[in-house]
Amino acid sequence: MAQALTSVTDSASQVGILDALPVTPDSTTSRVLLNNPLLRVVYFAFDGGELLTDHSSPRAVVVQVLSGAIRFTYDGREVAMKTGDLVYLAPGVRHSLIADEPSHLSLVMIDTEAIE
Repeated sequence: MAQALTSVTDSASQVGILDALPVTPDSTTSRVLLNNPLLRVVYFAFDGGELLTDHSSPRAVVVQVLSGAIRFTYDGREVAMKTGDLVYLAPGVRHSLIADEPSHLSLVMIDTEAIE
């Protein structure tokens, strides 16, 4: 599965993504699926207990749990999330997460300056 670099006006598709990104013991892995000046889409696979430390993004962020369960922290609150749940973060919001079980996440980063 190669990274898809596209322009905003090009259409693209990818299939079999979760099969190509299995959860690996004691690891966090990711794949950039789309990347253009407007948005970037990244899928993550986390084994249980894996985490992302506190950080922020200059872009707006949408995180959706595709499988499993995580604890997502932002704005000083921790949210228990499971398959299908999502969170939106405004640009610059600090956040972190820990996987409570093997999990897959979708991360979409939107360049809000490109659409203003």
